[in-house]
Amino acid sequence: MGGAQKKVRRERRTLLLVDETGHSFRIRPATTWARRGLTPVLRRVSKRREVSSIVAITPDGRLYARHFRTSVSSRCVILALRFFRRKVGTPLLVVWDRLNAHRSRATTAFIAEHPQDYAVAHLPAYAPELNPEEQCNALVKCAMANALPGSVADLHRLARREFCRLQRQPEMIVSFFRHAGLSVAGLP
Repeated sequence: MGGAQKKVRRERRTLLLVDETGHSFRIRPATTWARRGLTPVLRRVSKRREVSSIVAITPDGRLYARHFRTSVSSRCVILALRFFRRKVGTPLLVVWDRLNAHRSRATTAFIAEHPQDYAVAHLPAYAPELNPEEQCNALVKCAMANALPGSVADLHRLARREFCRLQRQPEMIVSFFRHAGLSVAGLP
């Protein structure tokens, strides 16, 4: 992160760590309760991924999320980048993994057309433990473990609600940076 920190300061960019996650009706049971003698039964509507989230966090504990009722594509990534730029208000240094949608021609061309707004750095391959945003996704998935949404709209609403809850806990988001072993002190 040392080189990224210098670029952030020099160009007055906001460091944004970005990751994607999917939400589905697939069984993810966690510990639950029921009356003695009555085994709880969780019924799911579908096994497909129905809602995708693109989530970005900053070292000072801000969280931004866009949710889509489709798989993550270049179009979704570009829409999310525009949303993040508008919300943050300053040029961005986006740090993300090497997902195909990040490296696609459309995404690369979009970033090249807007160099004043976006700069990109990639995480090392196969190193999700370095992305503190992974902890956000894990926390939200844990909170949604026993949820039984009845429709895609319910699933979408539930994902948004859980990310909004986390958004109100900036100290938790900052702790994810420490957990990932990233030192980002001194950033504006």
